[in-house]
Amino acid sequence: METLNRRAAFRLAGLSALGAALAACAPDVAGGGAPKGDAAAKTFGFTSWSLNEEAQKAAVQATVDAYAAKTGVKINTASFPYNEYLNQVTLKLRGGQLSGAVQLDISWLAALAAMGKLKDLGPQAAKGGYTDVALSSGRFQDRQLGLPWTTGSIGLVANTEILKKAGVEGMPATVEEFEDALRKVAALGGGITPYAAATKAAQLKDILPWMRTFGSPLMEGDTITVGDDASVAAVEWYKKLYDAKLIAPDVDRFDARALFAQGKAAFYDDAIITRGVVAAQSPDKSLTEKMAPLARPVLKTGDTPQALLWGHVIVVVDGEGSDAAADFASYATSDTATVAAFFEKVKLPPTTTAGLSDPKVAGDAFTTEWTEKITKTATPNPFWRYAGYAQIETAIAEQVQAVLVGQSSAKDALAKAAETAKPLQK
Repeated sequence: METLNRRAAFRLAGLSALGAALAACAPDVAGGGAPKGDAAAKTFGFTSWSLNEEAQKAAVQATVDAYAAKTGVKINTASFPYNEYLNQVTLKLRGGQLSGAVQLDISWLAALAAMGKLKDLGPQAAKGGYTDVALSSGRFQDRQLGLPWTTGSIGLVANTEILKKAGVEGMPATVEEFEDALRKVAALGGGITPYAAATKAAQLKDILPWMRTFGSPLMEGDTITVGDDASVAAVEWYKKLYDAKLIAPDVDRFDARALFAQGKAAFYDDAIITRGVVAAQSPDKSLTEKMAPLARPVLKTGDTPQALLWGHVIVVVDGEGSDAAADFASYATSDTATVAAFFEKVKLPPTTTAGLSDPKVAGDAFTTEWTEKITKTATPNPFWRYAGYAQIETAIAEQVQAVLVGQSSAKDALAKAAETAKPLQK
């Protein structure tokens, strides 16, 4: 899981290389036009960062080899480290040096879609048996440009042993119950952080699902609504937790994982990979048995729990070998035996109803519970539609941090964040 930790580091702090790559992804007028190459060719490329990572390389290669053997096609693979990947893929696509199937982080889809060179995979999606939430991760402007390879979410995970010691009965379902649980944990003492929430600017985009919890849509049409009454209320609540020491200063995802792994945090936010990451860090070899996925508490009973969609898709570049590449993308993401075997090796959840129901997957209680409680209602970040989404998140995060440290009111800070974000909507 070291590669996943490193990947998270890049996403949290990586604004330089990522920002440059995203800036390069403006609509590609000069490089547009008809796709080059024979779409019916039986040789195509497959580009993937997972082929560069020890934890997943063998599993991905097995899928590639199985498809090649089954169909008699030739697949030329290429890989780049995750922290260079988007930049490399962008440059090669712009220069006409990229063809076939390409693995993408779902947050990058809009950036590549803007270049106008991706094949519409609607026909493959229609027959794949994907869940609705999984399909949403590969959709851009009403076109299915990516087939979901793994779909998860970023949500809350709890240490049930700490909650039991604190006298918390059952999982908190509302914000009020959640805050009450945090106060009970705080009463335990012993250096335990009740909620290892993000408080460093690099990770304060974690406030976004809380803003949605309090009723802010974040965006309405093309208008950023950060700064509305609901988002202000969410940040004021977060500030209240901060002042009461129910969340701690200067915490990012790595700090939160470390605290949780050491049994020093009752709750924290992470992707579904949390189980493997925390297990690798914890001196308590039974910690994973005490971990429980938690649907984000709602403001009032009956509200929909909020979570951020997370995962990977496979897109196909129009042109040389694109027909076979599209069939491969469908096979890798929806063939039940293939996705179940892939899950067994790397523990990344599949994206089809049949895949999730396969005994290899359904028998994994943690994955099933996470899928039902968190991923089921997860939604994409609305800012992902813009090439400058990372800068928009940064503008919001920096102003939220200003509120936490007492430099600004929530209303003034979020108004400033929205104003800073406006010119980045392109």
